[in-house]
Amino acid sequence: MVEPTGRLAPPCVLVIFGAAGDLTKRLLLPTVVNLVEHGLVGQRLVIVGVTRQPWGHDDFRQVMADAVRTFNVGTLDPTVLESLLPRLYHVRGDINDPATYTGLRTLLAEVDAEWETEGNYIYYLAVPPGLFEVIVDHLGQAELAETTPGATGWRRVIVEKPFGHDLDSAQALVARMSQVFDEEQIYRIDHYLGKETVQNILVFRLGNGIFEPVWNRRYIDNVQITVAESLGVEGRGGYYETAGALRDMLQNHLFQLLTLIAMEPPAAFDPASVRNEKVKVLKAVRPMTPEQVLQQTVRGQYGAGTIDGVVVPGYQQEPGVSPNSWTETYAALELSIDNWRWAGVPFYLRSGKRLTKRDTQIVITFRRAPLRLFADTAVHDLESNVLVIHVQPDEKITLRIQAKRPGTTVTVVPVQMEFQYETLGEASPSTGYETLLYDCMNGDSTLYNRADMVEASWSVVTPILDVWKALPPRDFPNYTAGSWGPAAADMLLQRSNRTWHPVE
Repeated sequence: MVEPTGRLAPPCVLVIFGAAGDLTKRLLLPTVVNLVEHGLVGQRLVIVGVTRQPWGHDDFRQVMADAVRTFNVGTLDPTVLESLLPRLYHVRGDINDPATYTGLRTLLAEVDAEWETEGNYIYYLAVPPGLFEVIVDHLGQAELAETTPGATGWRRVIVEKPFGHDLDSAQALVARMSQVFDEEQIYRIDHYLGKETVQNILVFRLGNGIFEPVWNRRYIDNVQITVAESLGVEGRGGYYETAGALRDMLQNHLFQLLTLIAMEPPAAFDPASVRNEKVKVLKAVRPMTPEQVLQQTVRGQYGAGTIDGVVVPGYQQEPGVSPNSWTETYAALELSIDNWRWAGVPFYLRSGKRLTKRDTQIVITFRRAPLRLFADTAVHDLESNVLVIHVQPDEKITLRIQAKRPGTTVTVVPVQMEFQYETLGEASPSTGYETLLYDCMNGDSTLYNRADMVEASWSVVTPILDVWKALPPRDFPNYTAGSWGPAAADMLLQRSNRTWHPVE
């Protein structure tokens, strides 16, 4: 949760397209309530929901109030909700109908006059990706994308993932949106960057003098990023059939973690400088030839199994999934970053559904110390020092070092130093969207994806997708629900005498 900074977000109208959906009810409205409760937004924040539902303003307020009471992540202060409800409005209409946007424009003018929101609008596209272009085009035609000459106020649009489904579609979407909005108006959201542990990576790296000097190929052997989920597709089989693990998780979430770990120190901590360095990392990822795709990538699909004592179906038995589906629910990659800092250091990324447990961790394995000093002792092996950044569900950082066991002989054992974020103070309950939405209100795009970042990530992934499409898997399902994925993922590391770091 964002801590109070004394800086109140400017007045604005948050227009949510698709406001009847789960994203709004479970996350966006509870997020706004948290921001109000913590004094980060004031009484000049207004929410306008755009849906096809036959609701009046009061109906919409009642639906949203029920949603907040159901999904609020902390102890709800009734006075906060009551103060927000009069500032909720509803526009009924089809997003394909120009009349919907005419009605929206009329309502926004009324809201500006009543609540003094100064013509500041955020459009949140909480809709399927196929509707992004339609909404953006209509906003442009209704003259809602930019302020009129001489008027005050700003316009911003927040776009949920997926932003395209391959390089060509991403570039087409970038071009289409840029016809209506300037790049600085577009906020491509990745909720992983709202996590406190993720935001702390740069502070941990660059704010501590003991780490940055060794954060390079001379001292680091390999980097592993794991995002494991114990859940299946949870009723989203129709969507997942068009996405798969590589598109759904690696191209965005894991690549974001990769850039934070691998980027160069920016010249300043501002949006342009930080995002410039992140895109340099993505552009430095070595493109794979078709032969390298076969050697350096692994895909999997879960079959039936048992998780926490409960028998669960295989992916092909999930609702909305083809019984002969080739869609991967697991993906692992070995990537190389061709720059001076990381040349020769492999980056291993993996993510999958129906794995043993839910966990996200980043593992930095350092090169081993030489054994020559201990040649005449009982020490026959030295383990590597390992730094683990635990993102979820436990937010902590651990560092494994070597120490001598007490006694008359020289016996070395690994010991672990640990820091847990909860020791810094009790964290405020949050949805994970608070920082991101607050930043957008303040015009800070540091934690949002820029167009060139999106295109660079798709440039890495698209050749893999092409090979996987041309050579359908013959062994799906190839891992059991409740396991750690297909055996081929272990072989990916074993050929260089490495193993996946165990998930704790």
